[in-house]
Amino acid sequence: MDLDGKRPFPFNPVSARIALSSRCRVPSLVTIRLARHGGKKTPFYHVTVAEKSAKRDGRFVERIGFYNPVARGKEEKVRLDAARLDYWLSTGARPTERVQQLAKLWRKQQAELAASATAEAAATTEAAEQPPAPQS
Repeated sequence: MDLDGKRPFPFNPVSARIALSSRCRVPSLVTIRLARHGGKKTPFYHVTVAEKSAKRDGRFVERIGFYNPVARGKEEKVRLDAARLDYWLSTGARPTERVQQLAKLWRKQQAELAASATAEAAATTEAAEQPPAPQS
């Protein structure tokens, strides 16, 4: 209300309600969860970042990996973008229990791969440093 007791011109009650609700809105919670894809009896899951109110397989903010529970042989079972996962966790996104287990498995696999790669690199450098045996 103005000082003279009249509404400010022009006044639109709908736009005022929208402006008020947008200022008072509580930020939505974000969750990191699995979205099911694949066919019948062949599940395949995408690890997605989505609003908590979104449907399980519905709208998502970002897809950060996958989980293939029926992987056989040399097929990849889990792949995650660890940098994006860490980013979303730092912003306050809450992972489900299954996603926490998958992240732990992924980090363990990556540590094992890094350890085996360094062991192979050390073995090749040792072999290269040794002088060849004298031939008689």
